[in-house]
Amino acid sequence: MTTNATGGAQPTGQTDRPDEQGNTPAGTTGQDAAPDTTATTKSSGTDDATDAKKSTTTDTAKATTGNDGKDGAAGATAATTDTAGATTGDTGRAGTTDARAADTAKATVGETGKHDAPDARAGSDGDEKKDREGEPRDRWSAFAPAPDPVPGRPRRAARVVGRLLAHEWTLATLAALALAVGMTWPTLRYPLYTLPQDYWDPSLQAWQMAWSGHALRTEPGQLFHSNTFFPEQWSFAFSDMLLGYAPAGMIGTGPEAAVLRYNIMFVLAHALATLGAYALARQLGAGRAGAAVAGVSYTYAPWLLAQAGHLHIVSNGGIPLALAMLARGHGWSLRYGYRPERRHEGWTYTGWLVAAWQLSLGFGIGLPFGYVLAGIVLVAATTWFLRRWVVRPVKRPFGTRLLVADLVGGLIFAGVGALLAIPYFKVAELHPNAARTLGDIGVYSPPALGFFTAPAESRVWGELHEAARATLPWHPEMTLLPGFVLYALAAGGLFFSVWKVRQRLLLLAGVLVTMVLAMGTRFFDGTFTYGLLFEHLPGWNGLRTPGRMMLWTTLLLGVLAAGAVSAFADRVGEIAAERGPYRPSPWLRVAVVVPVLLVLAEGLNVTPHPVVPEQPVAMRTVDGPMLVLPSSQNLDQPVMLWSTSTFPDLVNGGSGFTPTQLDDVRRVTLAFPDQTSVDYLRTLGVRNVVLLRDQIVGTPWEVTVNAPVDQLGITREEVGDAVVFRL
Repeated sequence: MTTNATGGAQPTGQTDRPDEQGNTPAGTTGQDAAPDTTATTKSSGTDDATDAKKSTTTDTAKATTGNDGKDGAAGATAATTDTAGATTGDTGRAGTTDARAADTAKATVGETGKHDAPDARAGSDGDEKKDREGEPRDRWSAFAPAPDPVPGRPRRAARVVGRLLAHEWTLATLAALALAVGMTWPTLRYPLYTLPQDYWDPSLQAWQMAWSGHALRTEPGQLFHSNTFFPEQWSFAFSDMLLGYAPAGMIGTGPEAAVLRYNIMFVLAHALATLGAYALARQLGAGRAGAAVAGVSYTYAPWLLAQAGHLHIVSNGGIPLALAMLARGHGWSLRYGYRPERRHEGWTYTGWLVAAWQLSLGFGIGLPFGYVLAGIVLVAATTWFLRRWVVRPVKRPFGTRLLVADLVGGLIFAGVGALLAIPYFKVAELHPNAARTLGDIGVYSPPALGFFTAPAESRVWGELHEAARATLPWHPEMTLLPGFVLYALAAGGLFFSVWKVRQRLLLLAGVLVTMVLAMGTRFFDGTFTYGLLFEHLPGWNGLRTPGRMMLWTTLLLGVLAAGAVSAFADRVGEIAAERGPYRPSPWLRVAVVVPVLLVLAEGLNVTPHPVVPEQPVAMRTVDGPMLVLPSSQNLDQPVMLWSTSTFPDLVNGGSGFTPTQLDDVRRVTLAFPDQTSVDYLRTLGVRNVVLLRDQIVGTPWEVTVNAPVDQLGITREEVGDAVVFRL
């Protein structure tokens, strides 16, 4: 203990109270300058002090301890006042009556909490409380709303799933699937027994998927040497192979599984085309309504109804989807230009892989797609270089990783194309008659009238355009109407659009160029248009139907229309905002949806769905190599489908051309069974001939089917509705 100047006792190690200027008197020990009333209380019974100081200390202690330690916090403010007054009177120094004194009293109460029965945590009227960590609590916190409970793991998972289901791309995918089922109906009504359009080319393509899955599962090395067109080699490459659907071909066996597989992929192809075109329009900068117009117009254009029997043409969704992914990966959109901060090499890799998959479905539409990609890469690289180094020397970052993604992705795409081209080069070498000529192109080249004529499968325009179709030499490939609504929306997009004027003119130029190419040799004999591509671009001479270039015309028209509808939707949003709360009237909402509905209406179809001929029992029991009679281009395609039970070697086959050997077989076997035909078939290695009784009416076999065969050294037996000759 030490004695201060006034004779009052002060504990050793404590400090004097700071004066009014905040200065601490001499002799302080560096601790807080406020008086320690707790220490004073403890020492007041043993050290001699002045009466005033004792009184002050006693009052302070009482205020601190309260009523027997029960309400210690109640008199803290009064004790502080007494302490300040007593100290000022005894020491002659100005007492601190500011907030520091109040803080001292509160600190004292906290430090002497051991004398309090219910401490600050128990609660006391009129004072701030302290939580378990000693921090002040809001006195009104007890009256605040209860905090939201922390959701459990199931609820958090449910929220994540809910957000996923409500996401734009989830809704777009579900809408595309629902539209595909509805717009292709009744494809999935009897998916095991019917095929869309007819059962000729669809039977061939159902066999293609089945064969690719079977070959990859059993003998991958024999993939391009199929069981048909025996004994020809590279026979799988006689037409577009649909190799990208091989994983689906690994599921199930037999004709019914092949038909079911075809119908499912047919519907999914429509869904992917809608989603791909929607994604491309959105990436380019169109709004949701505009992108929906682009998606449905690309998929359900009236001219595509005539292609319902060509799965390799309907399967075009990878084209816009790959373009959308590549544009996203490069941070580019038509509306906003190049935005380096949005680059993402992951999307670039994915875009190139999707493009390679699209190419694997066939060169019929894959080859033009490859050249379009090459042109885009060349133009984009040239433009970037000029703006970076020549025209406007400004920094335009591209990034090493993105460049590597383009190089790797481009090599993958080119590698897939090269590997798939090898079998076709082999076929061209072995079968010179498979080569196309400009004369062949002319047979399928549509006149300008075709752009305004719908196929017979169109529910809206089919009957109305019957007279116009009669003037077209080959109307299945010459009725190229993309839709009058699409024409109107695209024309409006030239004047009112979210795209810039320069961009609209470029889109219009693309529409006109692709239309000219679609006309083949009808536009000034194709000398400076299609003929140039036919003569100088590798592989272009393998494309016999120029009208399928209408696919690009339709896509470009859809982008133009998306610009107009997006601008209209933006204007609707502005009008709704001017009305106060953002609530577009029902009429405005309907107005935005009307273009989509009108485009869909033109895509309604009356496509027939014939029942596939039932597989003869002999096709499940007779071994190969075999020949099925009668044989022709159309009749052989269902036979290929029937062979999917066991895939025996089969002389029959249907494709884009007829090999010379198969043509000879059909000619020689017109008199079967006779010695000449039997000897010829034995030379080829044929062991069995299956003659279908239900198809020989009106043919030479109607008479010869029951002719004696003993002298020919062969046997004959009835197997179901077929007659089997064993050579």
